[in-house]
Amino acid sequence: MDAMNSDFDQGLIDEVRRVIDRGSKSFGAASRLFEPGMREDVTLLYAWCRHCDDLTDGQDLGQGLISTASKEALEDLRGDSMRALDGKAGEALAYRALAELSRRQTIPKSLVEAHILGFELDVAGWQPDTLADTLQYCYHTAGTVGIMMAGIMGVEDSATLHRASDLGIAFQLTNIARDVVEDAMAGRSYLPAEWRAEAGLSISDLAEPSCRERVFPLVRRLVEEAEPYYHSAEIGIRALPRRAAWAVATAHAVYRDIGIQVCQRGPMALHQRSYTGSARKLWRVITSAHHATASRQTRIMISRMGLWTPPEWV
Repeated sequence: MDAMNSDFDQGLIDEVRRVIDRGSKSFGAASRLFEPGMREDVTLLYAWCRHCDDLTDGQDLGQGLISTASKEALEDLRGDSMRALDGKAGEALAYRALAELSRRQTIPKSLVEAHILGFELDVAGWQPDTLADTLQYCYHTAGTVGIMMAGIMGVEDSATLHRASDLGIAFQLTNIARDVVEDAMAGRSYLPAEWRAEAGLSISDLAEPSCRERVFPLVRRLVEEAEPYYHSAEIGIRALPRRAAWAVATAHAVYRDIGIQVCQRGPMALHQRSYTGSARKLWRVITSAHHATASRQTRIMISRMGLWTPPEWV
């Protein structure tokens, strides 16, 4: 559907753009590389996803103390989201954004529901026992977003959608690795419980400065687990329109840099959140332009064998 139509809501787009600029500088920088219509659509989706995350954690644009939402608030999120997909949005920006996106693009309700399920796990106080559990959580909270983003970019084939899910999973594994201490301070851990048991660590230990030397190997292990998902996602980037490929390749590189930085800093990375600085982001924008172009000139394939796949796709 053509994004630039007669009843185009520029005011809504401007509001959403401000949310992105405040809530995620990395995504904001990468999103500017899309062509205008696609840029608007991905920012509309981002606004709703940001709201889901903030509502669940009791935060504002990812900032502030974490306070898990109630089951009632989550049910409101589900109901308001489904109504927005039917074009019945309220006053809240996130639902107006989702309704506008649904008017312009086909957004499967099943993916919206699957995304919300990840936050339902948080509200229920769920903790992963195994790496497979962590990966399934990553799929719900981020892999589904990758698939929806790919759909906005015109992707329809299942092979590329698998790669889009892999990129979302890689992003979330990086986020988990970066935020181990912050999550533990809120009583959460997305590290597999069996990993913690092997290291003799409780969730509260993850936040203890005296335990950083013992915690860091688990963090590094999670960063290493993200690598094959990042590599798999590179194949999907090759299937995107050129400017979309540039934008996604930039986001891919910027997020992967966070995990690399965590590993390079060692246990000190657990004392202060790692991030990609402005100069490094600019460098990634420049180098990703070459990657997005060069990737179309190669037929090298990377197998997904051994990577976690949603049960409904197996």
